[in-house]
Amino acid sequence: MTRLIRQSIFKISDLDFVRTAILEQADLSAFKQKPTPQVLTGIFAISFSFVLGWPAIAALGILSVKLQNPWLVAVGGPLTYGLSHLVFLLGMYLSGAKYSVIFLRWLTKISMERLLAWADR
Repeated sequence: MTRLIRQSIFKISDLDFVRTAILEQADLSAFKQKPTPQVLTGIFAISFSFVLGWPAIAALGILSVKLQNPWLVAVGGPLTYGLSHLVFLLGMYLSGAKYSVIFLRWLTKISMERLLAWADR
Protein backbone atom coordinates (compact mmCIF):
# COMPACT_ATOMS: atom_id res chain seq x y z
CA MET A 1 0.00 0.00 0.00
CA THR A 2 2.82 2.42 0.87
CA ARG A 3 4.49 1.67 -2.45
CA LEU A 4 1.27 2.57 -4.30
CA ILE A 5 1.02 5.85 -2.40
CA ARG A 6 4.65 6.71 -3.19
CA GLN A 7 4.13 5.94 -6.87
CA SER A 8 1.03 8.13 -6.90
CA ILE A 9 2.93 11.02 -5.29
CA PHE A 10 5.71 10.80 -7.90
CA LYS A 11 3.16 10.61 -10.71
CA ILE A 12 1.34 13.70 -9.43
CA SER A 13 4.65 15.54 -9.08
CA ASP A 14 5.25 15.05 -12.83
CA LEU A 15 2.19 17.16 -13.74
CA ASP A 16 3.07 20.52 -15.33
CA PHE A 17 1.11 22.55 -12.76
CA VAL A 18 2.87 20.86 -9.84
CA ARG A 19 6.31 20.97 -11.43
CA THR A 20 6.10 24.69 -12.28
CA ALA A 21 4.72 25.56 -8.84
CA ILE A 22 7.73 23.90 -7.23
CA LEU A 23 10.34 25.17 -9.70
CA GLU A 24 9.08 28.76 -9.61
CA GLN A 25 8.80 28.68 -5.80
CA ALA A 26 5.17 29.85 -5.84
CA ASP A 27 4.44 32.18 -2.94
CA LEU A 28 1.73 34.48 -1.65
CA SER A 29 3.51 37.79 -2.36
CA ALA A 30 0.68 38.88 -4.69
CA PHE A 31 -1.56 39.26 -1.64
CA LYS A 32 0.69 42.09 -0.38
CA GLN A 33 -0.32 44.32 -3.30
CA LYS A 34 -3.22 46.75 -2.99
CA PRO A 35 -6.30 45.24 -4.65
CA THR A 36 -7.47 46.85 -7.87
CA PRO A 37 -10.92 48.46 -8.19
CA GLN A 38 -12.00 45.43 -10.24
CA VAL A 39 -11.05 43.06 -7.42
CA LEU A 40 -12.81 45.25 -4.86
CA THR A 41 -15.92 45.33 -7.05
CA GLY A 42 -15.80 41.55 -7.27
CA ILE A 43 -15.50 41.19 -3.50
CA PHE A 44 -18.45 43.57 -3.06
CA ALA A 45 -20.52 41.52 -5.55
CA ILE A 46 -19.70 38.29 -3.72
CA SER A 47 -20.71 39.86 -0.40
CA PHE A 48 -23.88 41.30 -1.91
CA SER A 49 -24.84 37.91 -3.34
CA PHE A 50 -25.10 36.55 0.20
CA VAL A 51 -27.54 39.32 1.11
CA LEU A 52 -29.56 38.51 -2.00
CA GLY A 53 -29.65 34.81 -1.17
CA TRP A 54 -31.33 33.36 1.87
CA PRO A 55 -32.13 36.60 3.76
CA ALA A 56 -34.06 37.90 0.76
CA ILE A 57 -35.88 34.59 0.38
CA ALA A 58 -36.72 34.59 4.10
CA ALA A 59 -38.10 38.12 3.74
CA LEU A 60 -40.20 36.96 0.78
CA GLY A 61 -41.49 34.07 2.90
CA ILE A 62 -42.50 36.38 5.75
CA LEU A 63 -44.14 38.79 3.30
CA SER A 64 -45.92 35.87 1.65
CA VAL A 65 -47.39 34.76 4.99
CA LYS A 66 -48.44 38.28 5.97
CA LEU A 67 -50.10 38.94 2.62
CA GLN A 68 -51.44 35.37 2.41
CA ASN A 69 -50.03 35.05 -1.09
CA PRO A 70 -47.83 31.94 -1.47
CA TRP A 71 -46.94 32.90 -5.04
CA LEU A 72 -44.60 35.60 -3.72
CA VAL A 73 -42.21 33.00 -2.34
CA ALA A 74 -43.05 30.27 -4.87
CA VAL A 75 -42.01 32.45 -7.80
CA GLY A 76 -39.85 35.09 -6.13
CA GLY A 77 -37.76 32.63 -4.11
CA PRO A 78 -36.17 30.75 -7.03
CA LEU A 79 -35.79 33.98 -9.02
CA THR A 80 -34.06 35.73 -6.12
CA TYR A 81 -31.83 32.72 -5.44
CA GLY A 82 -30.92 32.49 -9.14
CA LEU A 83 -30.08 36.19 -9.19
CA SER A 84 -27.86 35.78 -6.13
CA HIS A 85 -25.95 33.01 -7.94
CA LEU A 86 -25.44 35.22 -10.98
CA VAL A 87 -24.15 38.06 -8.79
CA PHE A 88 -21.82 35.60 -7.01
CA LEU A 89 -20.47 34.33 -10.33
CA LEU A 90 -19.90 37.91 -11.49
CA GLY A 91 -17.96 38.58 -8.30
CA MET A 92 -15.86 35.46 -8.79
CA TYR A 93 -15.19 36.48 -12.38
CA LEU A 94 -14.07 39.95 -11.34
CA SER A 95 -11.91 38.99 -8.38
CA GLY A 96 -11.59 35.32 -7.66
CA ALA A 97 -9.71 33.58 -10.46
CA LYS A 98 -6.34 35.33 -10.18
CA TYR A 99 -6.04 35.01 -6.43
CA SER A 100 -7.45 31.49 -6.40
CA VAL A 101 -4.74 30.32 -8.80
CA ILE A 102 -2.02 32.06 -6.76
CA PHE A 103 -3.23 30.40 -3.57
CA LEU A 104 -3.62 27.00 -5.27
CA ARG A 105 -0.07 27.15 -6.70
CA TRP A 106 1.35 28.00 -3.27
CA LEU A 107 -0.65 25.23 -1.57
CA THR A 108 0.43 22.76 -4.26
CA LYS A 109 4.08 23.68 -3.78
CA ILE A 110 3.94 23.34 0.01
CA SER A 111 2.01 20.07 0.06
CA MET A 112 3.94 18.38 -2.76
CA GLU A 113 7.32 19.34 -1.28
CA ARG A 114 6.30 17.69 1.98
CA LEU A 115 4.85 14.63 0.26
CA LEU A 116 7.95 14.22 -1.90
CA ALA A 117 10.19 14.50 1.16
CA TRP A 118 8.13 11.76 2.83
CA ALA A 119 8.14 9.56 -0.31
CA ASP A 120 11.95 9.87 -0.72
CA ARG A 121 12.59 8.38 2.72
